[in-house]
Amino acid sequence: MKLSLLSALIVTGIAAATLSSAAQAKGRLVVYCSATNAFCEAETKAFGEKYDVQTSFIRNGSGSTLAKVEAEKRNPQADVWYGGTLDPQSQAGEMDLLQPYVSPELANIMPQFRDPAKRKGNYSSAVYIGILGFGVNTERLKEKNLPVPQCWKDLINPIYKGEIQIADPQSSGTAYTALATFSQLWGEDQAFDYLKKLNANVSQYTKSGIAPARNAARGESAIGIGFLHDYSQEKENGAPLQLVSPCEGTGYEVGGVSILKNARNLENAKLFVDWALSKEAQELSWQKGQSYQILTNTKAEASPLSLKLEELKLINYDMDKYGAEDVRKALITKWVNEVKMGK
Repeated sequence: MKLSLLSALIVTGIAAATLSSAAQAKGRLVVYCSATNAFCEAETKAFGEKYDVQTSFIRNGSGSTLAKVEAEKRNPQADVWYGGTLDPQSQAGEMDLLQPYVSPELANIMPQFRDPAKRKGNYSSAVYIGILGFGVNTERLKEKNLPVPQCWKDLINPIYKGEIQIADPQSSGTAYTALATFSQLWGEDQAFDYLKKLNANVSQYTKSGIAPARNAARGESAIGIGFLHDYSQEKENGAPLQLVSPCEGTGYEVGGVSILKNARNLENAKLFVDWALSKEAQELSWQKGQSYQILTNTKAEASPLSLKLEELKLINYDMDKYGAEDVRKALITKWVNEVKMGK
């Protein structure tokens, strides 16, 4: 009898411990996020609440995050890299810094974006598409009696001296997309001739790709080069901005999500990738996260402020070439030596 009672107590204790454990958060997840702070916060918070996972994020630009991931490769401090341009994530895949994962949600993603990185095998997945262009502060242009530019080549007109901002490609994936876009539009030599002329009109190379949009919105500059969804957000908040998709055609980013190699919380990282690709998460990006990119999930409803792919003049962006480690490093080094050092 005593033995039976003891056994019953042990079983009861085990059951209680199991219930207690189930009631607690099912582990942790650390996300390196390269999208806007509002986007990162909305998505990680919703994921944590939905799946009962203690989720935190650290926000930084794509270029800076790549450097951080590489520095930490022997002892990863995060599990997932989310948002920001795909090129640095593609490079991370080539550098063997990522863990491949085929999400069941890929069936709902536009076919051309199901395995977008150079290294094939689903080392990265695509969550959104952002269109490169520029936003202009119409009030500042009016005060200075300047016309609204419509083309990339308009921006090198000396009348815009000191009125343009773009990010630094050493830290910003947005700015690297611009380097890659100009190289594909005109060829590398003409692209760098253009960048040197543009340099004369640039007042500041910002650390992040979002900063030129915010500074143009505040009237600190007349023109900011970047992804147009950032300017849509500022316009929604009341800024006197006009969005321009340049007449020559333009490039675009693919926003990525990748699992870091040797992630400490691998199962939660896989669950997060499923979440990021889902209809629910992609719609949340604009409903709560104030992000107005084109969504990759074909079942997700886009924001009314999002641009439409079929209405845009886009280049045939070579993701494989310009997502490659050697090409990216060479372009950025050339930009530093030939453009920035001349500032």
